[in-house]
Amino acid sequence: MTAALSPADLDRLRTARSAVDPAESLFGPASVTWRVNREAVILLGGGRALLLQVAHPLVAAGVAAHSRFRQRPLERLWRTLDLMLTLVFADAARAIGAVREIEHVHARVRGVLDAGVGPFARGTPYDASEPRLLFWVYATLVDTALVAYERFVGPLTAGERAAYYEESKMGARLFGIPEPLIPPTLVRFEEYMDGMIHGEVLAVGATARDIAASILRPPVPLALTPAFRAGGFFAVGLLPPALRERFGFAWSAGQERALRAIAAAARVGLPLLPGFARLMPHARRAARRRRTPISWSAG
Repeated sequence: MTAALSPADLDRLRTARSAVDPAESLFGPASVTWRVNREAVILLGGGRALLLQVAHPLVAAGVAAHSRFRQRPLERLWRTLDLMLTLVFADAARAIGAVREIEHVHARVRGVLDAGVGPFARGTPYDASEPRLLFWVYATLVDTALVAYERFVGPLTAGERAAYYEESKMGARLFGIPEPLIPPTLVRFEEYMDGMIHGEVLAVGATARDIAASILRPPVPLALTPAFRAGGFFAVGLLPPALRERFGFAWSAGQERALRAIAAAARVGLPLLPGFARLMPHARRAARRRRTPISWSAG
């Protein structure tokens, strides 16, 4: 596998982690990242992450113009999640390969806004490879993983949250995001997220609402409708209230009580599940590859 990597690939890996073995994961079973991202229940946050992403008008424009979101609304979500899980659980050589594939796709995602939205005038250019847009998309995944884990699995200590964020910076560097754009600490990252959520950049226009409708009410066979309605429930319920309001989503006190009850039941029930039902397939493959026994002692 190492022989297949170019010098540029090896240099990219070293920007993420100074000492790296291409045959091993960038993280490893002792990392907080493995502990959090192995949980299949964090998929319940997938819709939230997508809605956060497309609340940025330039991201929404790229998704609308360069994807089949109406026909396959969840294709981008799975592609993004699969990439993130590959970064975490696959060996470093496969991780850099997955990053290169995404960069190949992003190279074609560029254009201009056909209508003004929020602070962005009509004609504003967008480019999926632009580092600030890349970091926003990446940040929504990091933030959502923490939100979903603590909601449905259990709390993390302040030190564990900080470690998770510190580890996540390796992924940002793999995407070539310049260091000055990566908040140096968890506190600064949380300030960044709060600033984006409550600031003027995230402005939900017609394009974002169209994409949101395809996420919450996708064209699926009738038998699958209840499952996707449940997915929409979690997507809206986990969304920050400020963004819920901008999208125009209704959310009642009764729905909030239902979400809290489901989350409480999940925290009780998850420890009773066998690994094949609880873990992401990427995590199960990584455990088999390393022949590492799965420990639940950390949550």
